Amino acid sequence: MLLQLTGALDSSTGFMSKIIDMGYTYLPKLIGAVLVYLIGSLIIKWICGLLKKALEIRKFDPSLQSFLYSLVKVLLSILLILTIFGMLGVNLTSFAAILAGLAVGVGAALNGTLGNFAGGVMMLIFKPFKLGDLIEAQGHVGNVIEQGIFNTFLLTPENKTVILANGALSTGTIVNYTTHGNLRVDLIMAVDPSVSIEKARAVATEAMLSHPKVLRTPAPEVNVLKVADGMTTLAIRPYCAQADYWDVFFGAQEKVKNAFDANNIPGPIPHRVIINK
Repeated sequence: MLLQLTGALDSSTGFMSKIIDMGYTYLPKLIGAVLVYLIGSLIIKWICGLLKKALEIRKFDPSLQSFLYSLVKVLLSILLILTIFGMLGVNLTSFAAILAGLAVGVGAALNGTLGNFAGGVMMLIFKPFKLGDLIEAQGHVGNVIEQGIFNTFLLTPENKTVILANGALSTGTIVNYTTHGNLRVDLIMAVDPSVSIEKARAVATEAMLSHPKVLRTPAPEVNVLKVADGMTTLAIRPYCAQADYWDVFFGAQEKVKNAFDANNIPGPIPHRVIINK
């Protein structure tokens, strides 16, 4: 019985000795890890605060601000956690390999989505257009009603909603009709070749200026586009504010046509030549 008690005491003493040895070995590492976590958290908070202020000063889109803030915070937090694991002696080689394989697999599966995401971020940073702008892109014309990370939404003159993928949009040609504040409306009308060009120009200019939404500066233009096919084709170009584009597009044509009729300026008369053989 005494021998058993002595053996149990020796075993307990050995166990306590191992615990003490482990405490001496790991306690400094644990304290260091806690300190690194606390200091790292403060640094992350400071960096994210600076980033948020910088994004607000540069007036980035609110959705982009929120996304970049969250992305940087998550990445820095992951880096901090990996650093702490390394301090505690955790082998990160296999963990890093798993993360790398997972990243490759996800990237391959979301190839198109990631392209749209990257395009959306680039456009929100460089701002080729903003909400409300009238743009032409990917064969569509419309006002930008929503700009997201993955897609951009246009409202066309036909009141249709067009959803454009940001990947293709960011790498394609974008025509912004709103950048300079006013637009030139390009109209084409033809008159009989016997009509005086000066008379047609004066009548068309007066008719355009009678439209309340046609700008006086820059002044409307009337130029000869082509003389052929039994007609004189005129390029009629009034200017207007972006919001009045379609009112001027249709209204100016109507006013010029009525003015031509009132001033005896005939349109072209089609001719057909029949040759008997």
